[in-house]
Amino acid sequence: MKKILMILTSHSSLINTDSKTGVWLEEFTDPFYDFKDAGFETTLASVKGGEPPIDPTSALTENITASNRRYQDDEILQNQFKTTKKISEVQAADYDALFISGGHGPLFDLSEDAETGKLIIDFYNAGKYVTAVCHGSAAFIAAENHQNGFLKNKNMTCFSNIEEKLVGKTDQVPYLLEDKLNSLGAKIENAIIPFNSNVKLDGFLITGQNPLSAGAAAKELIKKIG
Repeated sequence: MKKILMILTSHSSLINTDSKTGVWLEEFTDPFYDFKDAGFETTLASVKGGEPPIDPTSALTENITASNRRYQDDEILQNQFKTTKKISEVQAADYDALFISGGHGPLFDLSEDAETGKLIIDFYNAGKYVTAVCHGSAAFIAAENHQNGFLKNKNMTCFSNIEEKLVGKTDQVPYLLEDKLNSLGAKIENAIIPFNSNVKLDGFLITGQNPLSAGAAAKELIKKIG
């Protein structure tokens, strides 16, 4: 049985607003159930461990997906979500691949977490796939901090500047992820039309642009290791 490590944000606050953020539910549930249905075992970890925050907007009716509804009836996964391991407690050697979910939270914590950076590099250098979706790609900033030059010329995608503007969060985040990754040497290739599914593969890196790309990125990972 293939074993997937999924890491999640522990951060819940934005800048210049009382609105909350956290894990974007679809970017957690879509991949999780894709992995489960493929016969994979998935372990959850977060920066602080325990129960990660969920972005309340992602739980609104208009953003509910089939996997979200499945999660609402899944007490086993709900309990697993409430008791995530700390990222500092897991290691690449125990898993076949790494998946990083998004939400705006990773801009604040995964991007600066040294354990996250080391974990990504350990997976990648071991020839194991690392997949990130939407703002989950902020974790690659920590990987760059751990291994200078890691992002140079990597073909990737992430939540775009245009998408950030369209959701009205440009003044509520510490930086625009597309600009930040480009400045660190990555080559960001985002879809021309915002909020379309877009997945990029570069060596052992798989990246998805936005929430609609979460399932597609998971399926690409399943194809590669399954």
